[in-house]
Amino acid sequence: MKEILDAIQSQTATSADFAALPLPESYRAITVHKDETEMFADLTTRDKDPRKSIHLDDVPVPELGPGEALVAVMASSVNYNSVWTSIFEPLSTFGFLERYGRLSELTKRHDLPYHIIGSDLAGVVLRTGPGVNAWNPGDEVVAHCLSVELESSDGHNDTMLDPEQRIWGFETNFGGLAEIALVKSNQLMPKPDHLSWEEAAAPGLVNSTAYRQLVSRNGADMKQGDNVLIWGASGGLGSYATQFALAGGANPICVVSSPQKAEICRSMGAEAIIDRTAEDYKFWKDEHHQDPREWKRFGKRIRELTGGEDVDIVFEHPGRETFGASVYVTRKGGTIVTCASTSGYNHEYDNRYLWMSLKRIIGSHFANYREAWEANRLIAKGKIHPTLSKVYALEETGQAAYDVHRNLHQGKVGVLALAPREGLGVRDEEKRAKHIDAINRFRNV
Repeated sequence: MKEILDAIQSQTATSADFAALPLPESYRAITVHKDETEMFADLTTRDKDPRKSIHLDDVPVPELGPGEALVAVMASSVNYNSVWTSIFEPLSTFGFLERYGRLSELTKRHDLPYHIIGSDLAGVVLRTGPGVNAWNPGDEVVAHCLSVELESSDGHNDTMLDPEQRIWGFETNFGGLAEIALVKSNQLMPKPDHLSWEEAAAPGLVNSTAYRQLVSRNGADMKQGDNVLIWGASGGLGSYATQFALAGGANPICVVSSPQKAEICRSMGAEAIIDRTAEDYKFWKDEHHQDPREWKRFGKRIRELTGGEDVDIVFEHPGRETFGASVYVTRKGGTIVTCASTSGYNHEYDNRYLWMSLKRIIGSHFANYREAWEANRLIAKGKIHPTLSKVYALEETGQAAYDVHRNLHQGKVGVLALAPREGLGVRDEEKRAKHIDAINRFRNV
């Protein structure tokens, strides 16, 4: 690995130099183990500790197949799907690997007694398989997490509809929280040249998800002037949604849980902010009954911030805890777009407020290649900025996942893989200088 790192840091190594580098037999990777899937069986979700299930192992380099690439990972990040994998909820991801392994002789590689996790990376291409023409060894890249086979016609209008669509590093093996990762070549995108490795790795999954959810016609198709309610507006996903709303001429109403998080939203340019903890919203009376009076109080507060208008779009991802309120406060004809359920998957809402007011619920899951490319292009142009707040070493990934699980973080939490320290990989210092305050926004809180 030292030769690989030396070549990357030299900045003079050619594509031929990288192609000539010998691959190591093994590399360090963050894993969960199949024989430990029941270790948290008697615990509540909150009491499940990723630090106990996440391991740093030496694993063999996987076989490279057609249309694939091996990437030296300089940095990665922790997403909520890594938390789900580490606490084996809502089910063990080894079921995903077993099903994928049955697809073909080549995909059998993924069905292993360990799962290398991680759905983000920034790094350098080491090898490409047969049929790869757009990328070469030595290319500096980031990767999005959509893995598709595209043998069915269903995926050719929107690749997210491919029946063999999977999330790399969650539903496939050989993910990005490692020194080497295996990806399909159509996951690769150019690394933004004004960002360090850890900054470039941070946006991937959440930035693309927010783009599809809000901006794309496959999501809410946001337009100028829309009022957009954003739950968790300073978090890993919501921080990008807030930026997209502001950049697109919409009016974000940012819901946060502390004065510190409210200040982050103000620093991004948001003006309408609700601190749900300070204002003590309790949408559930008990485990089984919601409180419509709290929905109404919440809606009244929103209208105070919007000049009397209801929200056109709700950017939903908490799920069970907030969904009833989200449906209620959306304007007539408005849209609730949902991509996750971090507080629970069994959503409950009063359907009268949906059907009689002609509202829509849209399910949105990650992004297709085009959407991910456009989201990354906005990062590269300095229109949207990474929301990296803290960086851990690879061996500290368990603690990083714990922080995300307990919502102890702001924005995104990064992880260094091969990069020996933070701040490396910047190629355009002039562009960086123009955006340095925004790049460091989440670091300075």
